[in-house]
Amino acid sequence: MKTQDTLNKTHPPSGLSWTMWSLAAAFYLSGFYQRVAPAVITDHLMADFNMGAAALGNLSALYFYSYVAMQIPTGILADSWGPRKLLAAGALISSLGGFLFALAPGLFLAGLGRLMIGGAVGVAWVAMLKVSVHWFPPQRFATTTGLGLCAGVVGAISAGVPLRILVDSFGWRPVMLVSAAIVLILTVVIWMVLRDDPSQKGYKSHAPASASTSKSNVGVLQGLVHVFKYRNTWLLTIAPSGIVGPVLAFAGLWGVPFFTTHYALAPAKSAALTSTLLVAWALGGPLCGALSDRSGYRKPVYLTGNIIACVGWGVVLFIPQLPVWLLVVLMAVIGLSSGAIVIGFAYGKESVPPSLAGTVTGVINMGVMLGPMILQPLMGWILDQNWQGALADGIRIYDLNAYRTAFLAMMGWSILAAVMLSFTRETGCCQSVED
Repeated sequence: MKTQDTLNKTHPPSGLSWTMWSLAAAFYLSGFYQRVAPAVITDHLMADFNMGAAALGNLSALYFYSYVAMQIPTGILADSWGPRKLLAAGALISSLGGFLFALAPGLFLAGLGRLMIGGAVGVAWVAMLKVSVHWFPPQRFATTTGLGLCAGVVGAISAGVPLRILVDSFGWRPVMLVSAAIVLILTVVIWMVLRDDPSQKGYKSHAPASASTSKSNVGVLQGLVHVFKYRNTWLLTIAPSGIVGPVLAFAGLWGVPFFTTHYALAPAKSAALTSTLLVAWALGGPLCGALSDRSGYRKPVYLTGNIIACVGWGVVLFIPQLPVWLLVVLMAVIGLSSGAIVIGFAYGKESVPPSLAGTVTGVINMGVMLGPMILQPLMGWILDQNWQGALADGIRIYDLNAYRTAFLAMMGWSILAAVMLSFTRETGCCQSVED
């Protein structure tokens, strides 16, 4: 039997570490589910709230507006509050926003619900990475980051075909109500079980000593100013928006109506295609993270993934009448290569001193979500500008030229990401020290 002194000198057992991480990952999963859900209920939302593509894009993007706004405060709060308080508060507010969205009689309250959900789940990713820093050794960081993305994309996949089947059977409002209730239960479990650091369970922490003392030494504004002194912070904040933006603008909103209209696929089959993209993205995260960890390099893996995704998007979006089997292959290739996004968090963390780990993670995650935040409503506006007046059951139908014009925004951002990554400075998977 181990004594308390013995426990204090040993790191936590693997099972306990994964339990703590899994609670944070479960909340992140729920956030991804809410992020993608509008994609498969576009027809219900447009009919219920009597709106076009631009209004739908704005409704969906409200999630991202508050999500992005929360990233810098979240990074700072993760360094001061700790992940337990942050995750519990976020889960509670997210569940309340979910109830509001499901019960909203009009567009204003539905939008307010989406705004609450986005800001609340915006804490999940940074808090989950903070849990990883404390409960896992440093060499596992990129791998756990990849698994975190995998958990999130599992949530997105559940918002694909399974959600469409449930909505067709029970209606979108009852399904959203049950989803909110599940998150409310998760709130209680997080508060009761999760702990910020192994020391609270009598074990030795994996976190660097400087990280545990940073919150008393670095003020909020000082930390924010300090983190932007590093060139990689700027580049790694802009670049991921060009990878995640196209993935979530397409899989999260416009992919299903595009496939339904121009490939004559049923909504469930269209959702299955976009889910293929998300499944591959889920697998690509841990694969790219592990490849980067094993190779000892960040930049080559990250940049190569971006370039492959960019080429894949060009084929899918601008070559017409592709066979369905090829669309499946291309969705898989784009998803796998886009998984390189997870490298950016390890890359950014290594580019600044350990005391700024939470802050730089929040800043980079803010950049990640700038892509879908801007692309979803922008593409909706472009579609409305190019609408030729076609309607089906009161819902606007957009022709191929309208979609291609909107998709130019995706391609431009993807190319910009490659340019940004080419200017980053390699860290060699080595942590920067305090300067």
